Amino acid sequence: MKKAALIILLAGIALSRMSAQQPETVPPAQPPAAAQEAPSQPALPAQPASPAQAPNAAQPASPAQPQPAAQPALQAQVPSAAQTPNGAQPANNGTGTTTFRISARLVVLDMVVVDGKGAIVKDLKRDDFKVEEAGQPQTILNFDVAGAHTPSPEITINSTAELDRLAPNAPVDIILLDEFNTRFEDMAFARYSLKKYLDKQPDKLVTPTMLIAVDLQHFTVLHDYTQNKEEILAALKHHFVAYPWQLHQGAWLGERYATAFVTLRRVAEAVMGHPGHKNMIWLGRGFPAMRLGGWSLDTENRINNAVQDCVNVLRDARVTLYTIDPAGVMVNPGEYGGDYLYGSMIAADPFGGNYEFNRMAKATGGRTLYGRNDVDKEVQTAIQDGANFYTLTYRPANTTTDPQKFRRIKVTVNQPGLKVITREGYYLQYGPGRVNPVNPSRRLLADLVAADSSNMVYDGIPVTIARVENEPESFVVHVDGSGLVWTFATEGHPRQTEVILVISTLDKKGKELTRKASVEKIDAPTTVPPTGRIHRNINIPCKIDHNPKVVRVRFTVRVSATGRIGTADFTLGQEAGPNAGKEAPKK
Repeated sequence: MKKAALIILLAGIALSRMSAQQPETVPPAQPPAAAQEAPSQPALPAQPASPAQAPNAAQPASPAQPQPAAQPALQAQVPSAAQTPNGAQPANNGTGTTTFRISARLVVLDMVVVDGKGAIVKDLKRDDFKVEEAGQPQTILNFDVAGAHTPSPEITINSTAELDRLAPNAPVDIILLDEFNTRFEDMAFARYSLKKYLDKQPDKLVTPTMLIAVDLQHFTVLHDYTQNKEEILAALKHHFVAYPWQLHQGAWLGERYATAFVTLRRVAEAVMGHPGHKNMIWLGRGFPAMRLGGWSLDTENRINNAVQDCVNVLRDARVTLYTIDPAGVMVNPGEYGGDYLYGSMIAADPFGGNYEFNRMAKATGGRTLYGRNDVDKEVQTAIQDGANFYTLTYRPANTTTDPQKFRRIKVTVNQPGLKVITREGYYLQYGPGRVNPVNPSRRLLADLVAADSSNMVYDGIPVTIARVENEPESFVVHVDGSGLVWTFATEGHPRQTEVILVISTLDKKGKELTRKASVEKIDAPTTVPPTGRIHRNINIPCKIDHNPKVVRVRFTVRVSATGRIGTADFTLGQEAGPNAGKEAPKK
């Protein structure tokens, strides 16, 4: 029964990646029609949302921009521009389908270098490093020394918006409390150890830090990025820990696996828009070991696809995972650190068919810390690593396109006794799969619902909201052109961009009242160049139904061509009038 539940849940994670690799027949695109009252709406399952932590992202409405034309159906998506960084350009072939021309991919490596005693080495130069991929030497194109982008002492960061504006390349720490795979007493010790570490830090943290708690029912941002130590401590103190009864009964195994994968993907998609390095510190047990021996080939492929996709999205977001098991000293360390038992199986692939949470960390270039009672020191190790990353980039000399082949990376330095800690390699991946608004994929639904129901700020694309003057239920969603991809113009088809817009209204307790989803296709004017890159903002007018209970409106925008997501929250407050959050007076 447990195996069956795991297969069902992970199959949904893998579904869109598999479909993205398989060509589909796409009907010719139709010229966009004029804006209609009822745009196409993918059916999204309802899910409760949490109160937002971020302030309003409101701004005055921009001058007139191209307006969206509601479409009765979605056309095919194109591969992500973020995944084809070397000048990938869209081209419409005249039949309505759009393709990308890809010249080469760019690999970004974040690395920590330690000596024989585990101490961090900071004074290395570009010429000290050598990189190989699949056994072939690579040419280093760019190089950043350790700690090159630490935020300036003159600035203070207290939100995602301030981070992206004031220190767009700064490294950040994301501390996550795993309350669904960790025993209650171990989580209590983890919280104590985190507090013990923070108590020793200055009032202003060097690295902006976010605190998240996850159980099987809730994903909660306890505090957005901040450098204020006391605010992190206060959020930790006031958080009521969920009791993981499912773990203590050995139940819900499939759900626990799926929650771990979905959480990793959810965080990566949310922080995708910040170009700096992200150090994700997972305080908790993670999922138990899963070995595929004896499973059907079809099941193994689905799980392999899910794992590969999770590793890839963490890579694309520049997330390095550190796992810290708070269980303390173990009689059998191999119980958690699978390398003791299965080290010979990971020569060609970091997983080798045996999926253990510690290997997720190794695959992303992080470390697995366990088997010690000084968990506060382990937290310190993870955070120090995050502040002392070297970064280099290269274009692979190997041009093979086999998506199942793991491309192993080896980085060495020319000084004896030093060890480089970085991700072990990567899989190729395609862009987002095609979207069907009538029967959308489970991946698309999961991504949209995760963003829409979260209180985490998604900055994959810049989104701001303006309220229309004298129309309290009307808004304008402003999407910055830096996050959009425009097709090339052809005869009879102007340049076009496509986004999915989800609007949810919530009451004062964070309960979702309504949710609407629409597909918006926006034509560029004929005056823009028919090909090449353009930077053009769009404004999407929208309206919510009148409801005096509405206190907050959450807007979620997903760019179809890249799969990137941006969110903005608008708190009505006093602007909604004296009845905001209250029942309308009965007549």
